[in-house]
Amino acid sequence: MSTEQDTSVPARRRPTSLRRIGLVCAVAAAGALVMGCGNDNDGAEKGAASDSAQPSSTPSGPASPSASASRLTEDQAERKALAPRAKVGYDKAMTAAVRAVSGSKPVSIELKGPAGKPGWEAEVATDDGTESTVRVDAVTGEAGRPRTEADQDGDDKKELADRLAKATVTPQQAAATATGRTKGTVTSVELDDTDQGGPMWSVDIVTTNDWNKTTYDIDATDRKVLRRHTDRD
Repeated sequence: MSTEQDTSVPARRRPTSLRRIGLVCAVAAAGALVMGCGNDNDGAEKGAASDSAQPSSTPSGPASPSASASRLTEDQAERKALAPRAKVGYDKAMTAAVRAVSGSKPVSIELKGPAGKPGWEAEVATDDGTESTVRVDAVTGEAGRPRTEADQDGDDKKELADRLAKATVTPQQAAATATGRTKGTVTSVELDDTDQGGPMWSVDIVTTNDWNKTTYDIDATDRKVLRRHTDRD
């Protein structure tokens, strides 16, 4: 009898123990599943928060005025100090200079300093090649008294007269051709000769975004661009 009881009791309790163990395992597995899902959600939320916190790109803003100024060359700094102070453009200054000398035509004009009193220095000449210098205030547009050298060389006068006679393109037309290609401020226009001896207008344009100077050589008979050069110094 004792032997039968000993063998029967374990036989009845074994299924209960197995059920308990199975139940514990099921609960543990369910808990792990819940925790795993929670971790996944937390990770996704953290990842989303991290992604949203970081900008997709970092825009590069314009350099500070002091930093930009420190990178300018001496010539660029001079252009920056002078060009914006000229309230009267080259064309109006040239007209004022021509009016100051009766019967004259424009030969050249250039914006010059000092920056505190900018002015246009114009050269005009009559049909015989006699040249005069007229300074025009770049703020008021008022022309000063013409200065004419009495001892001008006869050959130089004849050469200039011939050049003026051949130039069928006006300085305004040449400047318009140049500014049509490079937007900026015209700071100089000068009548000169090409290597072949024909007349040409040399036009300087200062670009205000970098204060470089671009020079155009333009045929004074057909407005063809002969050369383009940018001075980045």
